[in-house]
Amino acid sequence: MPDLVSGFEEAGTFALGRREVHRIGYGAMQLAGDGVFGPPRDHDEALAVLRMAIASGIDHIDTAHYYGPGTVNELIREALHPYPANLVIVSKVAARRGDDGAVLPYDEPDQLLLGIEENLEALNIERLGAVNLRIMDRAAPDARFDAQLTALIRAREAGLIDGIGLSNISREHLLRALDRTPIVCVQNLFNIVERGSADVLAETASRGIAFVPFCPLGMSRTARRQILTSPRLTEIGQRLGGTPIQIALAWLLDLSPNILLIPGTRTRAHLAENIRSGGITLDEQVRRELTSHSA
Repeated sequence: MPDLVSGFEEAGTFALGRREVHRIGYGAMQLAGDGVFGPPRDHDEALAVLRMAIASGIDHIDTAHYYGPGTVNELIREALHPYPANLVIVSKVAARRGDDGAVLPYDEPDQLLLGIEENLEALNIERLGAVNLRIMDRAAPDARFDAQLTALIRAREAGLIDGIGLSNISREHLLRALDRTPIVCVQNLFNIVERGSADVLAETASRGIAFVPFCPLGMSRTARRQILTSPRLTEIGQRLGGTPIQIALAWLLDLSPNILLIPGTRTRAHLAENIRSGGITLDEQVRRELTSHSA
């Protein structure tokens, strides 16, 4: 797949803790059923997507045990185990799924450790590349946050994880955490129309910490529709030879070298489209258009 490899390699690499990974990774959340709950729509296609991701050179996969729950990790194991030596699997803890599919907090210190162990067992690995502590309730950084960090520090010291990440956080969370321990990545909502974490991105960039925008093509239905149907992105794509999706992803790659992408998909065709975004180069005019205006 030379056309995929070309765009993929052009995107470059960045450090994720102790490992250097390609800046285009894969987010596995969408492999679960609708609502990120239950089995995939197409089991064989889910396995094929994962295998194609690795064949294309992707070496960073994002997952969570509560995707499914358990479904996505089981698919990753079925498709890829034994894992390539260069593959970094990153998960997140602090949530679980109820019997009705509801996402519920699971973020007491002992629950965080249990969450790590669930990931390890389902994936059949001894250590995760990193685990993100996902803040579920927008709580301010406080003594409870410190206790959660302590649990992850203990997991790292026990050899269960290589690095500690944070997700859904404020800049204040990041600064408080850095007073306690190194942070290898931050995973926050950020895309061309939802830019509320710009201050967190700037802080991570200044410190050489990987910033991993989740939902890089929009979290809300409105934001996603705005990106996918954007006349501005469509026009720019026609100029540069890309789709609105590819322009939105290329904008993120161009915005800061510490950004690692984890766009998710259920299909190989969409995976190929995402990977090719790395081959799109933005000129100064396009940068001004996209940075000063939303899609």
